[in-house]
Amino acid sequence: MHRRSIGGTAVHPIGLGAMPLSVEGRPTEEDALAVVDAALDAGVTLIDTADSYHWHAGERGHNERLIARALARRGGDRDRVLVATKGGRGRPGDGSWTVDGRPEHLRRACEESLRRLGTEAIGLYQLHKPDPRVPWAESVGALRELLDAGKIRAAGISNADAAQIRQAHAVLGAGLVSVQNRYSPADRSAEPELRLCEELGLAFLPWSPLGGISRSSLDGPSDTGPADTPFHRVAAARGVSPQRICLAWLLALSPAVVPIPGASRPASVRDSAAAAGTVLESAELALLPARAQAGTPA
Repeated sequence: MHRRSIGGTAVHPIGLGAMPLSVEGRPTEEDALAVVDAALDAGVTLIDTADSYHWHAGERGHNERLIARALARRGGDRDRVLVATKGGRGRPGDGSWTVDGRPEHLRRACEESLRRLGTEAIGLYQLHKPDPRVPWAESVGALRELLDAGKIRAAGISNADAAQIRQAHAVLGAGLVSVQNRYSPADRSAEPELRLCEELGLAFLPWSPLGGISRSSLDGPSDTGPADTPFHRVAAARGVSPQRICLAWLLALSPAVVPIPGASRPASVRDSAAAAGTVLESAELALLPARAQAGTPA
């Protein structure tokens, strides 16, 4: 199992997307802590969170506090885990999401995340989403200020297009280490952004990476139902889950890729982590979606 790099920090190839532990339908706190424990026991060293990962109004930072508690009770694990949090989005408590990319909001959000995580500097702080009401350069400039102040050790951006990635790289330089965009079998529209990350030496963190593995449309019509995808067929031949095959496929696409699948059960996170040791053979990869050629749709 070869580790992957995020800004020079070596991490397990599969991270934990912690959002399901705090939003609608979340498990109990003890069950959620058990999921984090299972991830750490499986060798996971990247945990992705955000100040807006919560369910009800008035509980901003629920997920960050949960992660802090999980790490605190494990002592030394805190030093080997890269906690990546995000600022720039909100949840009023009615199921909707808001966006706030104002520099003053991001600076305040970072300070609050620092307190909740109980650290002097955040390992990876990500701008959650571009705010169409705020010039992109101003939002990214706030990350530059946080880097210069030592509040964050590295910066990332999320839900950004290629032009925004290039602009952020120009502002942040080596301080920009990652891009987190949607990428999955069902949605490969971020292929240009993945290629740009490869060019610039940035890690690419696919969110919702398992999307579409239960859709027969990936392989055309099927008489056997929506579970008959190439991922299911490869998984059945190997005797493993299609989720594990999907994550192994993502890892095979590029050394820049570090998937962050969510989990709400220990068994799920253990299965995801095992994808790091699942090397797909060329015949298996030939059955799965191929990367688009540069300049063509994915």
